[in-house]
Amino acid sequence: MDPIPFAQLQAFLALARTGSFSAAGRDLGVSRSAVSQAVRQLEEQLRVVLVQRTTRSVALTEAGRRLVEGVAPAVAQTAATLAEVSAKPGETIGRLRLTLPQSALPLVIEPTLPTFRARHPRVEVELVLEDRMVDIVAAGFDAGIRLSETVERDMVQVRLTEAFRFVVVGSPEYLARHGTPERPEDLLKHECVTFRSPTNGALYAWELERGRKEWRLPVRGGVVTNDGLACATMAKLGLGLAYVPEPHVRDDLDAGRLQVVLESCAPTVPGYFIYYPSRAQRSTPLRLFVEIAKDVLLDRQR
Repeated sequence: MDPIPFAQLQAFLALARTGSFSAAGRDLGVSRSAVSQAVRQLEEQLRVVLVQRTTRSVALTEAGRRLVEGVAPAVAQTAATLAEVSAKPGETIGRLRLTLPQSALPLVIEPTLPTFRARHPRVEVELVLEDRMVDIVAAGFDAGIRLSETVERDMVQVRLTEAFRFVVVGSPEYLARHGTPERPEDLLKHECVTFRSPTNGALYAWELERGRKEWRLPVRGGVVTNDGLACATMAKLGLGLAYVPEPHVRDDLDAGRLQVVLESCAPTVPGYFIYYPSRAQRSTPLRLFVEIAKDVLLDRQR
């Protein structure tokens, strides 16, 4: 088999990552037809169909999925290395692509990214904010940021924040109208702002605990959202109780805009971690981001 041009692999991986020829072209800075031609040439050289094309959608075949899993990390590492060798002494050039939930934006990205960009202005950072879990290798991400309990076991995990609590909160106006729940079971009688998982479409059951006793409560209410940060906003508007990370609402609690209920039953989660495949450790932009994030976030919390 003749050597496969690097550009063809990049075009195919961009198509797999974005799900459309037009989006892949924008990602690479080329035309839609250029991406289509590169992918077709790759298929002809490999003698296998990598992509099922219809007028409305693009889907990877089994062979296409295997190719993504096998070559995506190597192509990303190669591209990063090519950028690095073209840099001036002491300068880092490259790209860092991260997947993270909306809830990690104020706790991780807002404190970290300004410092990172100031020190490494030639590293392009792409943030994809979504609460659903994704396969970071297949989707072309360098790393992900999640609560550690949701991370795959075979990933390298680096702590970015200390542990924190999830708390049930309500506005003073809501509590004055509807009363304050005294037991976890009381939440089933209250108006609760519920969260629908973008991963499986299910409504999240609130998890509470006291000592060895645990509750999973299928709360309901008239407002449903797929954005965890929106839950606190709805609670501040008096639309119901919300179940949120305590650091997200610290200012609102201090100012009296929200109040914690059932505080003795608030569970503690391990905190946010950045995770990535072990073979991605040599990525210079990722290594530098992890170092700065640890310095900025963990030092601030000590």
